[in-house]
Amino acid sequence: MIDIVHKDWVSLIPDTLLEWTKNGDITQELGILWQQLRVLCLIPFMKFAVYVCLTMSVMLFIEPVYMAIVILFVKLTGRKPEKRYKWEELKDDVEAGNSNYPMVLVQIPMYNEKEVYQLSIGAACALSWPSDRIIIQVLDDSTDPIVKDLVEVECQQWASKGINIKYQIRSNREGYKAGALKEGLKHKYVDMCEFVAIFDADFQPDPDFLYKSIPYFVHNPEIGLVQARWKFVNANTCLMTRVQQMSLNYHFKVEQEVGSSAYAFFGFNGTAGVWRILALKEAGGWKDRTTVEDMDLSVRASLKGWKFVYVGAILVKSELPSTFKAFRFQQHRWSCGPANLFRKMVMEIIKSQRVSLWKKVHVIYSFFFVRKIIAHTGTFLFYCVVIPTCVFFPEIVIPKWALLYIPAIITILNALETPRSMHLVVFWVLFENVMSMHRTKGTLIGLFEAGGRVNEWVVTEKIGDALLKSKENNIPAIKLSKKSKYSDFGDRLSLLELGMGTYILMCACYDVVFGKYWLFIYLFGQTIAFYVTGFGYVGTLSSHS
Repeated sequence: MIDIVHKDWVSLIPDTLLEWTKNGDITQELGILWQQLRVLCLIPFMKFAVYVCLTMSVMLFIEPVYMAIVILFVKLTGRKPEKRYKWEELKDDVEAGNSNYPMVLVQIPMYNEKEVYQLSIGAACALSWPSDRIIIQVLDDSTDPIVKDLVEVECQQWASKGINIKYQIRSNREGYKAGALKEGLKHKYVDMCEFVAIFDADFQPDPDFLYKSIPYFVHNPEIGLVQARWKFVNANTCLMTRVQQMSLNYHFKVEQEVGSSAYAFFGFNGTAGVWRILALKEAGGWKDRTTVEDMDLSVRASLKGWKFVYVGAILVKSELPSTFKAFRFQQHRWSCGPANLFRKMVMEIIKSQRVSLWKKVHVIYSFFFVRKIIAHTGTFLFYCVVIPTCVFFPEIVIPKWALLYIPAIITILNALETPRSMHLVVFWVLFENVMSMHRTKGTLIGLFEAGGRVNEWVVTEKIGDALLKSKENNIPAIKLSKKSKYSDFGDRLSLLELGMGTYILMCACYDVVFGKYWLFIYLFGQTIAFYVTGFGYVGTLSSHS
């Protein structure tokens, strides 16, 4: 029986392989096959991959250099928003009374925001504006009955002080934030309002916010949106919040400023901004077809001919995600949503009759394609896949300008907007490369509408009052939550980062032994970054742990 099975098994082996085995040449022949595979398939494929990555690197390089030139021009010419548009302070009129001030609606969407609801509602109610010309609208989608009761009591307390505040709830969370904002505009009392200011639950505007922003609308009927800049109250919490501040400072100080100055278009940031309600309605109102309802509304309003102005001098305090889990969910939404919106709107932008060709090119190529798609996929493919893999192919030489000069210039241009963190640029680069993996995944999910996460919405976790109390008592924020430091170790593991880090470590070790371009210096650094995030040792521990 054994002989029969043996004969059957042997019969399945090709004659050539049996001949190699008999002659002892199987190792040699396999080596020849491997070399042929390298020459015919792998090397051409890797050369093509390098070419694609070099092309994307050039595209990513041109974008910040161009924006740096625009910013330099704006600063040298003093083209501040109040000079580009008419801006005059609103003053009291003895005869007209408060009717000289337009009616403003302030919307605060929230969902189980136990840590920050008092801060946001208190800041909105403290806005300096005639009390009979402002309505505070708290849109509470909370599912936690305790939080719901706390928010309602807070609104009642402010109402007892004479504040015109409305506490609005829904029977469901359909459409998430977009659904809440849309539902809020349906109330009868909103019909008397000309403008709507929107603040997420962790945003705290200064009392003079409306006095600084509303005049742009009053004197410039073509303006549909005024966007303020975010100021981060917890930037010093940990290294992760410091590098977030670097990226977001560049976004606000450069990307938003260039969009406002050169095109009168940029993406609404979803909060810390004021809309002309007429522009909002003419654009079709809020839609929940993607997870970036703010960007969706911005593009549609721009296609209707409305102009946007970014005012960097108006700062609104906000909170950065300080836990890696919260940050990862946020970045998935911020990468998946724009890619999905690009898929849905590209043809609509091309066919638009009310937008100039110049603005169409900016929106399609610069705003969407380069910043929302190429920036994520190009970074991950080049710095986390192609460069490490090239150590196995000494025949392929990546140009020095792509390995050193372009990344260095892009990094410096970004870091200039946060000079106090210049010494953290290496950490910023390595961490951004790690996050590019999640952003690429989100981008592909959104672009191809793959999987069930295309419309995933996870509210970013906040620490709110705990952060303020830690500052008042001089307690380092990183120590806010030591509870369950080790018990939740398994929950903090991320297999994607660990797997990617292991692959890059293999490449680094190979380069140490056989390489000749010193790539292992970068590869070991990137390995450490992937392992640190993979084991959950980045950011703070959850305040809910």
